[in-house]
Amino acid sequence: MLTALGILFAVAPTVVWTRIARTRPVGFAVGGTLLAGAGLLISVQQGWIHAPRPDAHLLFTILAPVFIACSAGLEGRHESSPSPDWIARRNGAIGFLGMQFALTLVVGLLYALIISEGSDAPPSNALPSLPPGISMIDEGTSCGSGGCWRVATVTSGDGLSRPDIIRELGLQQEICSSSGWLLDWRDLCVGARDNGENVTIYAGWGY
Repeated sequence: MLTALGILFAVAPTVVWTRIARTRPVGFAVGGTLLAGAGLLISVQQGWIHAPRPDAHLLFTILAPVFIACSAGLEGRHESSPSPDWIARRNGAIGFLGMQFALTLVVGLLYALIISEGSDAPPSNALPSLPPGISMIDEGTSCGSGGCWRVATVTSGDGLSRPDIIRELGLQQEICSSSGWLLDWRDLCVGARDNGENVTIYAGWGY
């Protein structure tokens, strides 16, 4: 269900453009560009392209209407005065895209408010990928006064010592990177610890 809604959200500007396009050369070029943008957004939704999803949705709903408005203006230079029917379709397109943007903005602000509480742990794919010879024993979450973390215990099938495992993972020091561009301003921090018996790797949000 969510996948279908995401796809409809992504292709909506392309459908809107087909309703108001007036010339073939500009119409096909703009439609193809919007469809390519929809493909990129769907790739982010499905995890095929690694990018922050809330930020990608917000940028898409900002850039798509601006692009459509500029394209409609470009078409107007090569066309006679628009017909009343086209003006009605244009007004409908403005209303639809405005509603889509408002909905995205509200959901995005709610998302930003929720993550500011720091009560969620990063997803499993936030943990670093394991090199050959190192496997995961278990995985879970751990919470404390500073928030929640995704934690996993790893071991070596090649007889590596705990310091060697940490070295193989490249996590001698904690590594932090930006989690998003606009709505998600947290840092995602990844590290490893030697607890005396085995090695645990973790991923947590930094503020």
